[in-house]
Amino acid sequence: MRCVVGVDLGSTTTKAVILDETGRILGRGITNSRSNYDQAVGVARTEAFVAARFELLRREFEEAAVESELGKLLRAFRTEQTLHQLRRLGEIIVAEAAVHRLEEAREGLVGAVREIFQKIGEEEEEHFAMEDPPKRSAFFRDLAGSAYTRLAEEVSRRDGISFEQLLGLYDKTIIKVENEPLELSFMDHIGGALERVGRPPGIARAVERAVQAEMVEVSGVGTGYGRARLPFPKEQIRSEILCHGLGAHAMFPGTRTVLDIGGQDTKAIQVDDHGIVTGFQMNDRCAAGCGRYLGYIADEMNIGLHELGPLAETSKRAVKINSTCTVFAGAELRERLSLGEKREDILRGLHRAIILRAMSLLARSGGVSDEFTFTGGVANNPAAVRALRDLVGENYGEKKLNISPDSIYTGALGAALFAYRGAGL
Repeated sequence: MRCVVGVDLGSTTTKAVILDETGRILGRGITNSRSNYDQAVGVARTEAFVAARFELLRREFEEAAVESELGKLLRAFRTEQTLHQLRRLGEIIVAEAAVHRLEEAREGLVGAVREIFQKIGEEEEEHFAMEDPPKRSAFFRDLAGSAYTRLAEEVSRRDGISFEQLLGLYDKTIIKVENEPLELSFMDHIGGALERVGRPPGIARAVERAVQAEMVEVSGVGTGYGRARLPFPKEQIRSEILCHGLGAHAMFPGTRTVLDIGGQDTKAIQVDDHGIVTGFQMNDRCAAGCGRYLGYIADEMNIGLHELGPLAETSKRAVKINSTCTVFAGAELRERLSLGEKREDILRGLHRAIILRAMSLLARSGGVSDEFTFTGGVANNPAAVRALRDLVGENYGEKKLNISPDSIYTGALGAALFAYRGAGL
């Protein structure tokens, strides 16, 4: 099977999309952009090809009448993949703890780290054993960091071990793990996944056929904030504006206006009925009002980025926020809290302020037309979506607002479509 790949190397996340020879999406992959862009691209591509293999399995399962088993096999695969990453992270942190200059502290740290990772592994086993696991971050760094911090607090309180030292070990080593070429591919873990589900004959035969299927990458196009670092020739690099416009049009053919709020910038784009860009405005001088700003707020509140929107949705009133400057985000947040404002009310005000900033870009790009598509990672934030609906309604009247669960892949999809057209498939 011939295929093409589109890669969107963003400032905070790196995405990859694979299209088959008919132009259908075969697989998607995502990772955080890490400190090593080249490694991030490799991980996103690997994840996309893992998803592609599972899509081939889905098609096989349809024919083999065992499609219902796909979810179970996928959970088993993710268990194997996650435990592999945890084992490597645990090994590196233990090695780091073992060189502590004080013997007594060294023994306590090593024992604490081993206990923490044993418990994290047990929790991951329980999570993937659920038929419908609760939603959580898609990134290993977030998952491991959240669990490690929580368990480190428990161990430090119980045993009197320095929490700061435990946390310092994690912060020092997570980058090392992220920059290692870990084995995360389909072939690395499908065997273990099959063992977990008991190797049912129908599934085993379908897996064998999916493994034997050859996927030949005939073309690739790159885009995104770090596109200059992508492993594509210059003629196979496209601007974010063009890729987001085409990707949004492919998702929702009626799209005429696109708002993309990514980690580092915000883009307001106008497209015609073919997905060709006719006008745009872009905030590219700083991360004010973008995903990175929300990341700083989450860090200040010591909660996950994915928790910001749901918490803001519990608010009864929005606190007026004067600035969406990332540099001053923490200071304004602390000031509001010191004045007795509720966290959820502050967050609701922050989301409204972010969307107000985006509205000015939309106005300068040509306004909001029917249909209107919201893309980027922030489009998965319910508080941002609500603020956008409210402000668009106030300024432009009722418009059809499109949001896909896969909106974060819009740029990579557009890049893959450019690759598909160029390959002549």
